[in-house]
Amino acid sequence: MANTFMQKEQDIWEFVQENKALLQEYFDVRVRIFKLEMIQTTASIAGILTWLIVSLFMFFLLLFFAGITLGIWISHLLNSYVGGFGITTLILLFVVIILTIYRKKIFINPVIQVMIKQSLK
Repeated sequence: MANTFMQKEQDIWEFVQENKALLQEYFDVRVRIFKLEMIQTTASIAGILTWLIVSLFMFFLLLFFAGITLGIWISHLLNSYVGGFGITTLILLFVVIILTIYRKKIFINPVIQVMIKQSLK
């Protein structure tokens, strides 16, 4: 029994010695594949983050100009710039409070889900 164990161990060692270059090439290829997959995942996540930042910037610009337009329109209705822009400020404050309260449901959880989906591709 000990003799067969020694024979198997010797056979395995001979196999490794004979195929050392092939095994080294296999591991090198696997490392390269892993690196490429990580680059792909990182690039995908970076693209999503860039899109998210640009979208948020555009949203805030839209909100800014819509606020000015709404303020001027309400000012015209009330014949008072202070009243019009005051009401607009209260409306925007209400929107900010609502977004703050529901930030996890609206912003954080969807972004996390997109990141997870992209990293699993």
